[in-house]
Amino acid sequence: MHIDIDTGVCIGAGQCALTAPGVFTQDDDGFSELLPGREDGAGSALVREAARACPVSAISVREE
Repeated sequence: MHIDIDTGVCIGAGQCALTAPGVFTQDDDGFSELLPGREDGAGSALVREAARACPVSAISVREE
């Protein structure tokens, strides 16, 4: 699995971090980022739900 966060689109709503806290966090400015070592989603079933929860569709998930 490959996760991309479009930082130019992200508005810092935090839905990803709330939905999949084991994969996503927010940086000091409140914008989404992946936790270190979780760039592949760490097998979390919540990653796709977090992408759907993003109000501006800043997260894309694809299988590799």
